[in-house]
Amino acid sequence: MTITSAQYINHGSSANHSDIRLSPKPPPRIWNSIEPPFKGYQSPPLGGYVQSSRKTAVVIDNGASLLRAGWSFDKSPRIAFPATVARYRDRKINRTVSYVGYNAYADATTRGQIRNAFEPGTSIVGNWDVMEGLLDYTFASLGITAEDGGVGRPIVMTEPVANLGYSRKTMTELLFECYSAPSISFGIDSLFSYRFNKGRHGLVVSSSHTATHLIPVLDSKPVLSSATRLNWGGFHGADYLLKLVKLKYPTFPGKLTEYQTEDMVRSHCYISQDYDREIASFLDWSGLEDRDHIIQYPFTEQVIIEKSEEELARIAERKREGGRRLQEQAAKMRLEKLVRKEQTLEYYKSLQEQLANQTKKEIKRLLDGDEFKDEAQLERTIQDLEKSIRKARNKDVGGPENIEEVEPSYPLLDIADENLDEAGLKEKRHQRLMKSGYEARVRAKVEKELEKARIAEQERLDNERRETDIDSWLEERRAARLTLLQRIKERDRLKADLGNRKSLASQIRMKTLANLASDQPGKKRRRGGDDDNFGANDDDWGVYRTVATGEHSDDEEEEDLGAGLKGVEAQLLKYDPSFNENNTLEAQSDWTQSLVHAFLRGPRPFDPESQQEAHQIHLNVERIRVPEVVFQPSIAGLDQAGIVEIAAGVINHGLAKEQDQISVLGDIFLTGGNTLFTGFDERLKRELRAALPIEAPIKLRKAKDPILDAWRGAAQWAAGAESNQRFVTREEFQEKGSEYMKEHNLGNATAA
Repeated sequence: MTITSAQYINHGSSANHSDIRLSPKPPPRIWNSIEPPFKGYQSPPLGGYVQSSRKTAVVIDNGASLLRAGWSFDKSPRIAFPATVARYRDRKINRTVSYVGYNAYADATTRGQIRNAFEPGTSIVGNWDVMEGLLDYTFASLGITAEDGGVGRPIVMTEPVANLGYSRKTMTELLFECYSAPSISFGIDSLFSYRFNKGRHGLVVSSSHTATHLIPVLDSKPVLSSATRLNWGGFHGADYLLKLVKLKYPTFPGKLTEYQTEDMVRSHCYISQDYDREIASFLDWSGLEDRDHIIQYPFTEQVIIEKSEEELARIAERKREGGRRLQEQAAKMRLEKLVRKEQTLEYYKSLQEQLANQTKKEIKRLLDGDEFKDEAQLERTIQDLEKSIRKARNKDVGGPENIEEVEPSYPLLDIADENLDEAGLKEKRHQRLMKSGYEARVRAKVEKELEKARIAEQERLDNERRETDIDSWLEERRAARLTLLQRIKERDRLKADLGNRKSLASQIRMKTLANLASDQPGKKRRRGGDDDNFGANDDDWGVYRTVATGEHSDDEEEEDLGAGLKGVEAQLLKYDPSFNENNTLEAQSDWTQSLVHAFLRGPRPFDPESQQEAHQIHLNVERIRVPEVVFQPSIAGLDQAGIVEIAAGVINHGLAKEQDQISVLGDIFLTGGNTLFTGFDERLKRELRAALPIEAPIKLRKAKDPILDAWRGAAQWAAGAESNQRFVTREEFQEKGSEYMKEHNLGNATAA
């Protein structure tokens, strides 16, 4: 979306607003765009495999954003890296190389080959080759080096709510057949987090990287039949911000990447407590320097060598001296030219005197010698020289440059053509043409004087009207100003439309061009069937004005609308007390009055020559617009209810017993990285209070660590005695197949 115009704002107290805009601003706070998340060589964690036994489980939080892994006795995951692999063939060593996780961002070559294990925007594995590479890297980093090539340890892995049967089946086959795992178990990440935070009855609100889930839990057992998903998470927020920034800066010179927009969402966005009110006043100039966050991308500034005041003074003096020399040279050249003209004039006058007593043959010889056709041409040349000399002398002495034109004589026009020879007829035609030109100049001069008199009379009548009825006169001036503004807007719109070949103005223009040579517009012109007489009528040439300016343009559109508008605004400034400088078009066109400038460049002026400012992104309304989608999905074009409506529906319709509803409302649990926005819990609690009965008890809490508690809960569950009977063993896999799974209260199949 390319912005092509500014929105003008009418203010009641313009003086205060102008003071705010023009007041000195503190230096802007600038955040640098992050570099690719390459962390260099990371030494693998040691000792875990040695400390483990055959009953110690490997815990993997298989997230679409980061994969976290560790041992069940660990307090935090030992490794965490993006679920990405870059694999390509290195021609130097003639072998295929793979870079996993953060190593995939090592250089431009690896970044260009990055592949993700999951389908974009989901937690469903779509690239199993990449998934296998991630698991290879995970087990190698944990130090698992079994002699038989297998893992030799039980595996606990998280999965999304309502995971596809095919995805779980393929993962089961991969772990058992490729890694020879002795036993495996799957569980829902948000339920692991809820268990780790000692939840028993409540509503789990999990807003993660790929989706937002709401799961009611009763007596530590999830009611999965009432669980609901909102297809919006951190991935979608970063992608939405990337689209908004690209629309906002379509010609941005830097390269915008997904990991940079993810960092922008995490670092700069927050949940507004009153979105409609805040978005309406977000671009107000008061305090905009605090709300507008500037992201600086790498740039190379043009080096300008600054000169000292002495050097600038010397340069200015050299320029003045050069100007004086040029003026002297120009005056000298004008004088030399004037002398040459006077000499030429004196020579031609002497030649004219010589012709007085010569024969026709001698006259012709003398004229041919100076390249004159006849005596009339010599006379005209003498008159032109005299006029030019008078004008040059008056200019040098400061006199008027416009010389009173003397009416010339045209003697041949009174002589009949029969009495003139061929040369006389030619001269008569020339005199007739000269007379027409002189009369046209006289008419133009008279019309100019009449126009001056008409304008003076109009001003006198206008002044009388203003003195007798000032109110109606002001209304007419205001109406005239609105008319001029509309015409300027229409002219600019037409000019913009002519640049678009699909616009109505361009189509009319092309139709005019197609019908130029046809007497029957709209019909196909057959070869040899029409007589081309275009131009025979003077009106035909008016078509070029239509082609150049549009069908609805006329001579009035060619006048200077800006000058007329300035004149009307000057009268209003002088006589209308309610009209001030800030109401003029020039003031409203200023960057300090432009809403678009505040949106694109913040509260400070923009220098298009500065590479630093050209490589800046201003985040303002996007800071609250992107996270607001969780509450109002329609903002991003998502045809779903918001999180508050979903939560109210789950409680009111998903739970039949009133006691269950009260139990769930007593512990609304927030987990997932997308709940870390400032103000998320306050906004959710306030809007839930408005959507539910007033007597309903609402208690809301957030996970101790919304990001890591899922892994910690899985590790705690794997280390406890409760999980011993919930693993699918290798023997059960071989006997019952890859689709077999055991029920437990933290998985997609709950125990009865």
